[in-house]
Amino acid sequence: MNTVAPAWVRVRLRTAPGAAAALALLVALTACLAAAFPRALDHYEDAGLGRAVEQATPKRTTLTVSAPQPGLQLSAAEREQALLPQALGRQFGRVVGAVPRPLVVDRDQSSYGVQNTADLTVPDPWIPRPSGVPPQIRLAAQNGLAAHSTLTTGRLPRAAGRVTAETAGVEAAVTAETARSLHVKVGSVIHVPAVSRPPLAVRVTGIVTPRAPEGAYWATEPLLRSPALMRVPGSNDPLYYWLGTLLLPPEAAPAMLATNGRPVRYWQVAPDGGALHAHELGRLKSAVATLEAGPGLGQMRAATDPAAQAATDLDDVLASYDRLASGVGPLVAVAAFGSATVAAVVLMMAGGLAADRRRTELTLLRARGASLRGLTGRLLAETAVVAVPAGALGLGAALLAVPEGRRLPALLAAVAVTALACLALPLRAAAAHRTVRLHGPREDTVSVRPSRRRTVAELTLLVIAAAAVEALRRRGVSGSSDASGDRLVSLAPVLVGVIAALVLVRLYPLPLRWLMRPAGRLRGAVGHLSLARAGRTSVSAVLPLLALLTALTTAAFGGSVLAGVADARDHAALIAVGADGRVEGTGILPATLPERVREVPGVRAVTEAGVNYEAKAGDDLTQTTLAGVVPADYAALARRTGLGAFSQEELRRPAGDRRDPLPALASPSVAETYGTRPFPVRLDDGTSVTVRIAVVRDRTPAVIGTRFLVVDRSGLSSQAARTSTLLLTGDHLDAGALRRAAGASVGVHLRSAERARYVDSPLQSGAEHIYTAAVAAGTGYAVLALLLALLRAAPERTALLARLRTMGLTRAQGRLLLVLESLPQAVLAAAGGALTGWATIRLLSPGVDLTTIALPSSAVSAGENVLRTDPLSLALPAAGVLLLAVAVAVGQAWWTGRRGSVRELRAGDAR
Repeated sequence: MNTVAPAWVRVRLRTAPGAAAALALLVALTACLAAAFPRALDHYEDAGLGRAVEQATPKRTTLTVSAPQPGLQLSAAEREQALLPQALGRQFGRVVGAVPRPLVVDRDQSSYGVQNTADLTVPDPWIPRPSGVPPQIRLAAQNGLAAHSTLTTGRLPRAAGRVTAETAGVEAAVTAETARSLHVKVGSVIHVPAVSRPPLAVRVTGIVTPRAPEGAYWATEPLLRSPALMRVPGSNDPLYYWLGTLLLPPEAAPAMLATNGRPVRYWQVAPDGGALHAHELGRLKSAVATLEAGPGLGQMRAATDPAAQAATDLDDVLASYDRLASGVGPLVAVAAFGSATVAAVVLMMAGGLAADRRRTELTLLRARGASLRGLTGRLLAETAVVAVPAGALGLGAALLAVPEGRRLPALLAAVAVTALACLALPLRAAAAHRTVRLHGPREDTVSVRPSRRRTVAELTLLVIAAAAVEALRRRGVSGSSDASGDRLVSLAPVLVGVIAALVLVRLYPLPLRWLMRPAGRLRGAVGHLSLARAGRTSVSAVLPLLALLTALTTAAFGGSVLAGVADARDHAALIAVGADGRVEGTGILPATLPERVREVPGVRAVTEAGVNYEAKAGDDLTQTTLAGVVPADYAALARRTGLGAFSQEELRRPAGDRRDPLPALASPSVAETYGTRPFPVRLDDGTSVTVRIAVVRDRTPAVIGTRFLVVDRSGLSSQAARTSTLLLTGDHLDAGALRRAAGASVGVHLRSAERARYVDSPLQSGAEHIYTAAVAAGTGYAVLALLLALLRAAPERTALLARLRTMGLTRAQGRLLLVLESLPQAVLAAAGGALTGWATIRLLSPGVDLTTIALPSSAVSAGENVLRTDPLSLALPAAGVLLLAVAVAVGQAWWTGRRGSVRELRAGDAR
C-alpha cells in the first residue's frame, strides 16, 4: 500500500486544492506567529537589559581593576617602567582576555592608565577659590586621549624624552569644562607639590572636548571631563573648593611618583550593553561574580599585579533587571499560553473537520481492507506535503519580520506547529476508524452519557487547575522563582478555561431538555425544530467550546492586565502631580496668574494653594509642609481626584475667636505625633498659627509627600496665605500654552507628561505590545474556531433547509431556524467565557501585582496595583461571539436561498 502512496497523495492534492491551500495558509500563519513570539520576546528583553546597563551609567557598570604603585623593593627604573603605556597595554590585553563569556567587552570605550588617588592641593592663586580654600588637582595619564576627544585650542600634550620621577615639568591637557570652571588657558602652569623636591610644573598645552562624554572612557571617572565643587569635610560652616583633573600623556605617568598622591595603575573594562543577552542573565551574573571575588579575579591578578582589586556595580544592575524581568515574564506567559492553546485547538479542529468531511471515504477504504497503519501513513504523507513547506515558509517570514532574537526557540516553535498540523488529521482518523464500521453510532449531546475515562480525565484536569490557581494565589506571579512553578501558574487561566469547557458541555443538555416541552407546545415548528437540531450537536463540540472559552478568558485576563497597567500609571501620575496639572514657582505666584491660567484652552478649574515647605510643627520644630487652601474649592478637587476626599466643613475655620485652633487635615505620620491636641506651627514668614488635627488622610493634592498639614488659608497671615501653587483640572491641557501663560520663572508639571515617563524599559513596553498581540491572535483564532465549527455543520444545514423549503418553509423561517439553532452554543460560549474570565481574574488577582510592569522603580505607587476586572474586556469579546454566530447563520441562510433546492438536495444526498 505504501508503493501507491505518492500517487495517491498527488491525486488527493489535485482533487482538493482548496482544502490544501487553506491548510497551508493556516499552518504558515500559525508557524509565523509561533516563531516570531520568542524572537520578539528576546528582542524586548535584550533591549531592556541594554537600557538598564545604559541608564546605570558607566561609573557603575564598568569593571575597574586597580593595582597600587610598584613597591619600593623594585629599582627606580623598574618602578617607572611599570607605569609606562607599553607595560600597561600588555596587561590590558591579558585583562580583556580573562573576561569570561557571555560578558562582552567594549574595547573602544575601555581604557587603562595611571592616576593619583590622593588629591593634591595646589597653591596657584589664579585658580578660583569659592570659600578661600585652595583647589585640589588630580593627575591622570589615560591612554587614547586623541581618539576620544576633539582638540579645541592648542595641541595635545607630549612627553619630551624620557620622563622619570625627577622630571621637573610635564605637559597636560584639560577639558573645556575644566578650563572654564578653573580659569585654565593654554600656557597656564599649575604647580603640583612634590616630595623632597620642587613642585612638579604642569603646563597646559591644549583644551579638548570629549567626543562621547557619556561613554565609559569619560564617564567611568567623571572628574576627567567635569570638575567638582567639593565641600570641606568636618567644617561647621559650608566651605567649598574646586577639584579638577589634568590629563597627562601616558608616557609622563612616572612623574606622578614624585608626588604624595599615591598613584595607582588601573584597567577599566567597559561592557558592551548591545551585546548582552537577557537569556544569558544567569551566566552574566556568574561572570561578574567570578571577576569580583572568584577565579576570574585570580586571573586578573596574574595578568596585572598580585595586589590588584576588581570592583563594579554591574552585578547590582543585573540583579535589578532580573527582578523586573521576573515580574514581567509570568504575566506575558499567561497571554502566550492562552494564545498557543487556542491556536493548537484550531489546528486540531482543522484536522477533525477534514476527517469528518472524508468519513465516508475512509470508512470505505477500511471496509475494503486498508490497514489502520497504512491509512494513517497515507494521511500523514498527504498532510506533510502541504504542512511542511508552509511551516518552513512561516518560519522564514518570522525570521525576516523579527530579525533579532535566537533562532533555536523560533525553529522549535515552528516545528511544533508543523508537527501538530501533520498529526491532527491522521490521529483523528485513526481514532475514528480503528474498527471497521459501516455506520457510525449516533452521538447526540442530549442522549450520550460521558464515559468513565472522560470523567477521570476531567477530574484530573480539575485537580491540576485548582493546584495551579492555589499556587498562584499563595506565591504571587511576581514572587515566584521556580521556572516550572511559573509555567504552571501561567497555565492557570488556560486550565480554568479547560475545566469550564468540560463542565459547560456536561451542563449543556440540561437547558435543552428543559426547553423541549415548552417549545413543543408552540404553534410553529421552527422553535421545536431548532432545539432538536441544537440537541443533535456532536459531543466533539467540546473542542470549539474550549477554543472559545480559552480565548475569551485570555482576552479578559489580558484586557484587565492592560487596563490595570493604564490605571496604575494614571494613579501614580496623579499622586506625583496632585491634579491634571500643577503650576508652581519657587516663591509667591503673581496675583494675575490664576486668571491667565483659567483662560488657557482645556482648563476647567483652577484651585489655588499656598504651600509652605519650611513650616516647623510643635515645640520641637519638626519640619512639616503646610498648605493653606480655600476649603470649598480644595474639597471639590480632592473629591474629583480621589486623593484624600473630605467634607469642606471639616476644614473650615470656626466663626469665633481668631485665636481658636484651626482645623487641619493631616497625614498619618503627623497625626500620630500630635494627636488631636492643639499645637503650634511656625511658618517661614515668622508668624505662628495653632492648629488641631480634624481629618487624617494618606494623601492630599497640594502636597507631594507623606508629612503634611492642610488648613483654611483665611486663618493664616496675609503673607503665608498668598498663592504659590495652582492645581489644574482639565482633560487635554496644552503644556506650551500653560508655559506661555505662566512665564519662564514658573514650573508647569502635567499629569499626562508624568505618565509618559513611566515606561522606562523596553521590556515593559515590549510586554504590553506582546500582550496586545497575543490577545489579538487568540481572539482571531477563536473566531476561526467558531467558523470551523459552523463550517463543519454547514453541508448538513444546507441540505436541511433545502428539504424544509420543499415542505413550505419560507426564507425568513429558514433564517430564524439557523439563528435559533446556533444560539444555544453561542450563548453557552459567550456566557461561559465571560463567567470564566471573571472567575479567573477574581481567583488570580490576589497573586498578581502589576506594579513591576506598569511603573519604574522610581515612580510613586499607592501600594500594590492588583489585577481588577475590566468590564469591557469581558463584555466585548462575548458580544462578538454572539454577533458572529448570528451573522454566519444569517449569511448561510441567505446563500442557501439563492441556490436551487434541487441542487442542494442532490449535493446533500451526495454528501
